[in-house]
Amino acid sequence: MSLELKKAIDQISKDKGLDRDMLVDNLKEAVRTSVVRKFGDDMDIEVSFNEETGDIDVYQFKIVVKKVEDPNSQITLEEAKKHDPSVQLDDEMGFRLKVEDLGRIAAQSAKQVIIQRMRDAEQEIIYEEYKDRINEIVSGSIQRRDKAGWIINLGRTEAILPKEEQIPREHYKRGDRVQAIIIEVRKEGRGPQVVVSRSHRDYMAALFRREVPEVDDGTVQIMGVARDPGSRAKVAVLSRDRDVDPVGACVGIRGSRIQNIVQELRGERIDIVVWSPDIATYARNALSPATISRIVVDEEENLLEVIVPDDQLTNAIGRKGQNVKLVAKLLGWKIDIFTESRYNEANAIGRGLEQLANVVEIPVESFTNAGFATADDVMAADDMALLAIAGMTEARIQDLRTALSFLQTSSPPSSFDESEANEEAADE
Repeated sequence: MSLELKKAIDQISKDKGLDRDMLVDNLKEAVRTSVVRKFGDDMDIEVSFNEETGDIDVYQFKIVVKKVEDPNSQITLEEAKKHDPSVQLDDEMGFRLKVEDLGRIAAQSAKQVIIQRMRDAEQEIIYEEYKDRINEIVSGSIQRRDKAGWIINLGRTEAILPKEEQIPREHYKRGDRVQAIIIEVRKEGRGPQVVVSRSHRDYMAALFRREVPEVDDGTVQIMGVARDPGSRAKVAVLSRDRDVDPVGACVGIRGSRIQNIVQELRGERIDIVVWSPDIATYARNALSPATISRIVVDEEENLLEVIVPDDQLTNAIGRKGQNVKLVAKLLGWKIDIFTESRYNEANAIGRGLEQLANVVEIPVESFTNAGFATADDVMAADDMALLAIAGMTEARIQDLRTALSFLQTSSPPSSFDESEANEEAADE
């Protein structure tokens, strides 16, 4: 060992960003491992690194005894006095071993241990660095493709862009520059695995933080994101300053800010929605550009019944149901959309069953429990089926028939089929 070793340690520490003391400790441990492999693990040895000369010093320690039973750990008093005349029984003496005498195999083993320890240390540093960068946008170049996805070179390490985290219909070739957000950093045997995404909703939120200063400083807060990656997205925003328009801030002058994000996401359309603590108002904003007549909120079922004018059904549902699906994902509520005609018709049917129940003085639940959901169901049933209703008698059946005749003559004809409208919206 010489000054070249010291220079090599200094250079590796600088190039790889590794702690120098850690490298020295790994070197000493590697030499110790090689000595143990050559001479056995019953030897008491100590390894030190000379900072001035760059030499590795290895010392073997033995106990002074009258009779040697283990030559690797003991020495006779007579033999010990040849090295130190003042030595006494039970003293411990150190003898320097020549590292050069370890042999070619031992030296190669030490080299492999050093390389592995350095690799482990470097990987640990990379892991510690990237695990604190989750939700951060990174940029790299496409290196290759494997069965799991695209491998991206980030400089110090590689990242994987899995197939499920890619934007549909995006294609790359070797050397292409690409941006993505870090969503996970895993510890694996071959080194840290950085997982990135371009389809994750947090990627869009990160792009808004980068492009919109008001979002970055917290003046405008992103309250939710729903994406159909590569096609359409809805972003809910809230302004913490009454003088700042959250939609205008995100769009920018002549759409400059939003266009930068749209271009990065390969043309994905983005709707900016004003968030509201009132779920009905929030839903009305999110369903734009559709015109909403009214919204019925069922908090127990976490359900919104949205009623729209007959000519607004297509706008509310969107192409292949995309608009309403995104709204449901953004709000976290189930959403049923009705036209005014269909909703009024359904309510009229429900009221008809309730009226029949009042006529015969039987709870409406008894009808529904017996399988009758509408007045039409009751009208189509024979007397035997009606007697299955709890509390029903033959006399009440006659009263029921009379009430049905009255409802039949007074109800308006149906003029709208919502299922057909939904099919038309899907076809468009």
